[in-house]
Amino acid sequence: METLQHPATNSPVWREPARPNTRTTMKAIVQTEYGSPNVLSLQEVVKPMPKGNEVLVRIRTTSVHAGDWHLMRGSPFLIRLIFGGLLKPKVQTIGTDMAGEVEAVGQAVTQFKPGDAVFGDLSESGFGAWAEYVAVPKQSLASKPENLSFEQAATVPVSALAALQALRNVGQIQPGQRVLINGASGGVGHFALQLAKAFGAEVTAVCSATKAEMVRSLGADQVIDYSQQDCTQTNQPYDLILDTAAYRSARDFLPALTPAGRYVLIGGSTPRLFQALLLGSWLSRGSKRTIKCLTSSPNQTDLRTLKDLIEAGKIRPFIDRQYNLDQIPDAIRHIETRQVQGKVAVQIGNPSESQL
Repeated sequence: METLQHPATNSPVWREPARPNTRTTMKAIVQTEYGSPNVLSLQEVVKPMPKGNEVLVRIRTTSVHAGDWHLMRGSPFLIRLIFGGLLKPKVQTIGTDMAGEVEAVGQAVTQFKPGDAVFGDLSESGFGAWAEYVAVPKQSLASKPENLSFEQAATVPVSALAALQALRNVGQIQPGQRVLINGASGGVGHFALQLAKAFGAEVTAVCSATKAEMVRSLGADQVIDYSQQDCTQTNQPYDLILDTAAYRSARDFLPALTPAGRYVLIGGSTPRLFQALLLGSWLSRGSKRTIKCLTSSPNQTDLRTLKDLIEAGKIRPFIDRQYNLDQIPDAIRHIETRQVQGKVAVQIGNPSESQL
């Protein structure tokens, strides 16, 4: 028992201490076959328990992005080879981005404790973010940025990590460079725009006219409306081109690069990926131009880097829409329109619980 003072009478009041959450089941979005959003359903499943080096997180908010769409459909076929399940999905609850509170920790975990606010990328730890709880290795998580709500924080990990690694690791961005971001209003693109500015670059954003105001608000120096101007035909070539739209051949972008410029592809169709991976050196032969494809590598160090940049006011997520857990099929359909500005958030807890 705990003794408290009544606020009006100052008399003692007895209150039962908080009891640990003893639920053994949870709600999760489940799929047992590949296909359209219709294969997704909200079900009651077994609640996970953390192993020695794992953290059990009560998820407050998750998000939806193109990678989830590919996992849901099992397309391109390479997805099935990587994550198992040639005919049926091996991973039945997907979802990668998440933010929430630590519910419990394994015996080997000292970095986190129950009640800590965290966010993370689960793409290399089994997925499972489209659920009320998830048990993941401690290295998949970092402390949530203090100036973001759970809703905002859950939209950061996958897309912002991809943008950071594409610019810094693959693109080798330098202060003062001219950078073109194709698809600058999308999930990865809008983070890449802000990160490139934080690195000291001059940024040209490529998007539709309806999204020009959004990218300008995030710091774009110039905006190209792709319906009115071909971004590969320019009088001032770019030191770095980040292609998150992936509609065109990498070859098309070579004339828009400086003699030692870099083109970095993020995502795209299987033919585009293979072109960048296997034919990059051949396409850029005879020059110092390079064509690369990002292979994102989630890690705790980069999550902490993003946390620091966010708390310093260098980057912020732009949320297009918010859905509830049972509305994830609708969220996926919205992603399929390719008209999303920034990110799509999915609330799992009560509205009041998704705030700072």
